[in-house]
Amino acid sequence: MINKRLLIKNLLAHNDENSFYDKKRQLNLHTKEGKAKFLKHICALSNSNPMNNSYIVVGVEDMDNEIVGDDFFDDSRIQNLVNAFLENPPKIQYENVPFPDLPKDKVVGLVTIKPNNKVSFFKKNIHTILAKTAFVRRGSNTMPVEELSEIPTSIKTKSLNMETVISIENNSRNSIAHTLEGVIDFMNNRHKDMNPRYHVFKELFVVCWAGNKKKVRDKTFFSRVDIELINEQVKLFYSALDEVTIEYDDHTFSITEYVPLGLNDKTSYYPLEKVTLHFYDNGYYKMETTMLFEPPEYNRKMLHHIYNSNLALIQKLQKGLNLSGRESKDLENLPSTLMICYLNGFEEAKMKLIEAKPYLKALENQTAYVYFKETMRVLRKVKYN
Repeated sequence: MINKRLLIKNLLAHNDENSFYDKKRQLNLHTKEGKAKFLKHICALSNSNPMNNSYIVVGVEDMDNEIVGDDFFDDSRIQNLVNAFLENPPKIQYENVPFPDLPKDKVVGLVTIKPNNKVSFFKKNIHTILAKTAFVRRGSNTMPVEELSEIPTSIKTKSLNMETVISIENNSRNSIAHTLEGVIDFMNNRHKDMNPRYHVFKELFVVCWAGNKKKVRDKTFFSRVDIELINEQVKLFYSALDEVTIEYDDHTFSITEYVPLGLNDKTSYYPLEKVTLHFYDNGYYKMETTMLFEPPEYNRKMLHHIYNSNLALIQKLQKGLNLSGRESKDLENLPSTLMICYLNGFEEAKMKLIEAKPYLKALENQTAYVYFKETMRVLRKVKYN
């Protein structure tokens, strides 16, 4: 099994960016330009490495290879983004890899592009990239190829990088020492005050997890959850605002994320997404994500009244007017309330929420802005799934 931390270090030590790996300070998939740049590199690396994995390392300074880390990234939408814009899309895996010297809220992102053995190209326009355009890597440069026939036969039929990449991957294999050190560090150092637990799957894989437990009616939820697949140095993280349940048996480890939604202080928990780690006897594992969300439906007349009240609240913010105590409380619920409206057919509610972002961010009490970011994360998941 590959030690992802060693793999990243070996990629960075091997050479500067080349035809089988790229590095980024951070990903920006919130704009068309950012999406286009990311897809361009995916396309180029896939076309230049049809017989071996290729990689993008996220959270590294370009000039000196310093590992600075990046925020946890939700990978559920990356494959769907690639599938939406690329013909013959490669399989993509995004993993959040923790490094000991980084702050707890920072990781290094590792994008693995699986060998495709087919020519990938854009099937529709995005930003300045036109449909039918393909890209390849020449050294550290990503180059456009206007005609698919221009892609060299050597790239179509074999990968000149295959031996090099296999050598790097073989030198990044795990050891018993790495596994034990990871478990001891998780249990005794990083999470000793959060009731940490671990379980061994198939006598090979060790999963550690820790979080804050709370009981809601007949269900046990966890928040501020850290989950680490020690052998792979792969980390899953759920914030203090998230509510998740954890289940496992001899073959699988599952995390189900819930969204607390409600109106008039009546909150219910709705399953949003289930992430399942499947473990196999041959030393292979697979991470599977399933979208579960079914938005609650509310009386439309009542929603009209609540929607208009929230618009009036946003107008007060924009004008810099003082809010009453009740309005301040309503402001904290504004992001989730507008999300409910949006999911019930109020199409402009999402845009109104986005327009309110700078005003929420400028507030001394950041609670509403934190809820805004969480709401946008949920909406992105729903959109891309």
